[in-house]
Amino acid sequence: MARDTSELREELNKLSAKQKAELARTLIDSLDEDLDDDVEQLWIDEAARRFEAYRRGEMSSRPVAEVFVRARARLRR
Repeated sequence: MARDTSELREELNKLSAKQKAELARTLIDSLDEDLDDDVEQLWIDEAARRFEAYRRGEMSSRPVAEVFVRARARLRR
């Protein structure tokens, strides 16, 4: 019998941070199994394209701390 997600959430909140991280990794890995085999190479190609655009002066950069602050703010919305 499947559990209600609210029951699972309540139980999961009782786990330690380390246990939650391990579970999160397991869940993410299980999602990755369904990805197309070419996805990783596509991301590598995209990263290389962006890096070359940056080197040519076509893209700017930001400090990583600023990027994470902005990303966290967007996730809280």
